[in-house]
Amino acid sequence: MLFALICKDKPENLQVRLDTRPEHIAFLERLNGEKKLAFAGPFLDADGKPNGSLVVVEAPDLAAAEALSAADPYAKAGLFESVEIRQWNWTFNKPASA
Repeated sequence: MLFALICKDKPENLQVRLDTRPEHIAFLERLNGEKKLAFAGPFLDADGKPNGSLVVVEAPDLAAAEALSAADPYAKAGLFESVEIRQWNWTFNKPASA
């Protein structure tokens, strides 16, 4: 089943995000290779700078989704002020390969 990881960055932590981005990208690439990543991308502020993340993962249950979220290098670096994990149903415009 799919879970949306809705992550909000701590204020004034753009540099943490930038410094940790290579490890975060490698983490997402690994999830993608394991067929656990549906899609991902940053939320942007009014100036177009990233200030959070939306990551949708495939996991058997909430506990597994929580474990994936905790393994994200951004989470390990303390970037996020909050992370909400919600089960999600992809209804419209779902790619045929998903």
